[in-house]
Amino acid sequence: MQRHRRRKKLMAEINIVPYIDVMLVLLVIFMIATPLLTQGVKVNLPHANAKVLHAENKAPIIITVNAEGRYYLNADNTNELLNARQLAIRVAAELQLAKQQHQTRQVLVKGDRAVAYGKVVGAMALLQKAGVPQVGLITQDQENKA
Repeated sequence: MQRHRRRKKLMAEINIVPYIDVMLVLLVIFMIATPLLTQGVKVNLPHANAKVLHAENKAPIIITVNAEGRYYLNADNTNELLNARQLAIRVAAELQLAKQQHQTRQVLVKGDRAVAYGKVVGAMALLQKAGVPQVGLITQDQENKA
């Protein structure tokens, strides 16, 4: 007996159904992901490892906001407890004095980790009203966690 082997005809068409399935899945993914990418506010986040700032002429003016939300001014290596109005007046006076002496003073804010964000922003707004052109934030280096 002779076996007759019939050859199957080769299919000359490409099966595109799997490609269509993949394209539809990708289309759905992009339709969902695109609105998520365009939402939100663009912000500049602080770096964890910041450069150390060096004092130019005189020690910087440091405003500390403690955990209770109280303001302390460290202008001449002494910490003074001040209310918001007193703080604005003293900082403006320190900047005016430095300007008369042809010096520049850095103004830095040091906020406690437990204090409400609004208190730190309030201190920065007070400094802006007092005429401070730039305010820096003091952070703790990640390597020196205590």
